[in-house]
Amino acid sequence: QVQLVESGGGLVQAGGSLRLSCVVSLDIINIYRMAWYRQAPGKQRELVAQLTGVSSTEYADSVKGRFTISRDKAKNTLYLQMNSLKPEDTAVYYCYARNMWGQGTQVTVSS
Repeated sequence: QVQLVESGGGLVQAGGSLRLSCVVSLDIINIYRMAWYRQAPGKQRELVAQLTGVSSTEYADSVKGRFTISRDKAKNTLYLQMNSLKPEDTAVYYCYARNMWGQGTQVTVSS
């Protein structure tokens, strides 16, 4: 059973940056799809970014041009670089792989 542990969340002012990390308990080289989701209070969990195959990426329209998903296979780690953060990016961010979820990391953007 795969385990995922996120880190890197925190409180940041609008316009700032954060980088989220997700350490996976097995070799991610064999995982076809990895993704970041987020859930804001009172809202459904939504897909933020996904990475499939060798290097295909997709982003939610709301984060295109500001967020970048990447992975380091040597470290079995998935990343989400978040720039130009907005208050509406405030949410708990979750890492996803192989039908498993991490525990989530809180991102709060102040105006």
